[in-house]
Amino acid sequence: MAGATADGQDEAEALVRAAFQAARAGDEAALRTLLDRGVPVGARNEKGDGLLMLAAYHGHAGAARLLLARGADPEARNDRGQSPLAGVAFKGDAALAALLVDGGAAVDGADGEGRTALMFAAMFDRVEVLDLLLARGADPARRDAGGVTAAGLAHGMGARRAAARLEVAAEPAATSASA
Repeated sequence: MAGATADGQDEAEALVRAAFQAARAGDEAALRTLLDRGVPVGARNEKGDGLLMLAAYHGHAGAARLLLARGADPEARNDRGQSPLAGVAFKGDAALAALLVDGGAAVDGADGEGRTALMFAAMFDRVEVLDLLLARGADPARRDAGGVTAAGLAHGMGARRAAARLEVAAEPAATSASA
């Protein structure tokens, strides 16, 4: 990127702002060009959201794939402690959740309140994401900082389908524990 002059600083800031816009919009060509021009793949905005967080949260698998291929950290959390996987779980995009897990996102990574992507999927009744995370090894018995499991959070939010799925997921564990 440009040098330390005021004009260079302005140009660098403009490139980074453009990269955030491209990530939000899923404009892979623009994002690739901006990364090639020196925008850091780990750049963050004023909320601590990285390019990968924005691309994933807004449902842009191609942009997320590009960022992961360029070395974006799938565990990079924003200022609220949210990971790209948690954001995708909230939104309910199972394909993007799989992409992030395949790209190195911790299936049971938790925010500051101890909430995992499985818990977000459960709370918002995102059963496709919930099923994917369970299949990839997410722990349905894990508790958040308040001691509540994903099933408890689902029940609390009225997420009936997720609560039912989690009850079934917990049955084998309860059966093997009593054996």
